[in-house]
Amino acid sequence: MSSPFTINQSVHIAKETLPIYIIGAGGIVRDAHLPAYKKAGFTVAGIYDIDHTKAHALAKQSGIPTVFETIDEMHVAAGVGCVYDVAVPASKLMQVLQQLPAGCNVLMQKPMGENLADAKAIVAYTEANNMRAGVNFQLRYAPYINAARSIIQQKLIGDIYDIMININVFTPWHLWSFLFESPRVEILYHSIHYIDLIRNILGNPAGMFARTFSHPVMRELSSVRSDILMDYGHEIRAVIHTNHTHDYGLHNQHSFIKIEGASGAIKINIGSLMNYPAGVDDAFEYIIKDESNSNEWQQIKLEGSWFPDAFMGSMNELMLAATGKKSMPGNSVQDALYTMACVEAAYESDKRASVTLNI
Repeated sequence: MSSPFTINQSVHIAKETLPIYIIGAGGIVRDAHLPAYKKAGFTVAGIYDIDHTKAHALAKQSGIPTVFETIDEMHVAAGVGCVYDVAVPASKLMQVLQQLPAGCNVLMQKPMGENLADAKAIVAYTEANNMRAGVNFQLRYAPYINAARSIIQQKLIGDIYDIMININVFTPWHLWSFLFESPRVEILYHSIHYIDLIRNILGNPAGMFARTFSHPVMRELSSVRSDILMDYGHEIRAVIHTNHTHDYGLHNQHSFIKIEGASGAIKINIGSLMNYPAGVDDAFEYIIKDESNSNEWQQIKLEGSWFPDAFMGSMNELMLAATGKKSMPGNSVQDALYTMACVEAAYESDKRASVTLNI
């Protein structure tokens, strides 16, 4: 390029923060929420879990000062001058929200309910009770997504006309036992991240095309593979391909996001999804067509990953909004409703018959 540019991977962490009270003491809290909050300098003041033993063990391990026996006990102590971090299954979200005080700040784990009707009810409830609420769609805040957004916003690769997310890995679904009882799995609990990310980059699509698939060796789960096309017309292609059943070693596994513009492209390898949960290294490459018309790809050294770093960004949005630095979090329930609408449309598309051959 004829002029210098910078690629920003980080979010600007709020200087003024509120204490965090966590509801749920599962693996995602242990492995992602707590390390992220520690890295960001956020204070976790208390925790509750329906399994009291688990809550006490995690509190001891992580230095959380207070374990509450009930949610009521928590909100009496915490009030509204905090952020409630709700990390429970989608089916339990409304039940938990109804136990929190009006006017509070709350960050809830994705998805926002099990379907669009749930999502609408959650938005209506939080609005009626003056809650400042967000959803933990954290991929959009991962360091490599921040870097991609930095390149895109500077128009370094021109207008975006192609986004492909391609996941071919083996996912150990047994780590999330509640999914075996869910009528919706792959799109609602995994591809939803990519749907939200594409929305965050391109805006809302006109509609959705999708097919989601089960697999003979994972019949206990409703779906473990999906093909999704988000409709942005005939010039912009946005596609998601996921296969969680590639149980043939790492050699041909892949997990990447590719973004192409009129004058350049970005490719991100998502290492955390391969060889899960150990993962492999992430990678970030980009190419910018300048006056020399060079075809050389450049690499940047990443300053973190999806887990746990992206979780700093989603909580940071609540902190900024709760302390008056922005009117509402970027990951607000109002914004998340559109992601849930995309998910619902994808499932509706999956029900519809294909166009039959006419010979």
